[in-house]
Amino acid sequence: MNTINPNKASFAVVLPAGGLGKRMGSSIPKQLLSLRGKPVYFHSLETFLSMDEIAEVILVVPKDWKSHFEQELLDGNALSKEYQEKLKIVEGGKERWESVKQGVLAISKSSHVLVHDVARPFISKDIIRESCLALETKGACIVARPVNDTVKVVQDGVIQNTLDRTTVWLAQTPQSCSVELLKSLYKKIEQNPLDFVPTDESSILEYFNIPVYVIRGDALNDKITTPEDWERFSSNSFYKNQ
Repeated sequence: MNTINPNKASFAVVLPAGGLGKRMGSSIPKQLLSLRGKPVYFHSLETFLSMDEIAEVILVVPKDWKSHFEQELLDGNALSKEYQEKLKIVEGGKERWESVKQGVLAISKSSHVLVHDVARPFISKDIIRESCLALETKGACIVARPVNDTVKVVQDGVIQNTLDRTTVWLAQTPQSCSVELLKSLYKKIEQNPLDFVPTDESSILEYFNIPVYVIRGDALNDKITTPEDWERFSSNSFYKNQ
């Protein structure tokens, strides 16, 4: 069985939690809503902090909410002293990728980074370990899961064509690569701004022709975006069926 070599690589996690979750229709950021007894963001934060493989965790938050997170996590009793020492809290940027950039720039002692959306609260430790192993043995990677339904391309309400669903995967997170590589790509973007807004780290890597490997994800790692998603993740029957 393949195992992670701690002497070969060290792993940081960037958790972008800067979104306001407008599609949820809530008056507060969705990452602060209580899900199964804990704030949404706390589920994945706690998972990563509890893993020996993870050396540091960077939580990227909205500027106006930074003091809230600091009081709750660094000044309060929500986290143990050990977990607090692994955690940094930084302000996010205007776009998601800019928030991730701020998180990556705050990494101080790790060679590789995993970027994970806190709106995917139930990431498994097995998937995290697979990501770390893939980083060591292959390079940049993302978590994704295959599409089961037939996929149509639609324009103006009319089907244009049908895609081969065996080649279509739904991107999830973590999305991971070396810290040095991501920092170098950010410098290139500063010199020559992109002509599109990246929606994830993989799209940046793809733009610069960096091979990205895929690790199979699962439905528990889906993202909470809409009220319907919230109902699904809040349901006990959802977990029994996974």
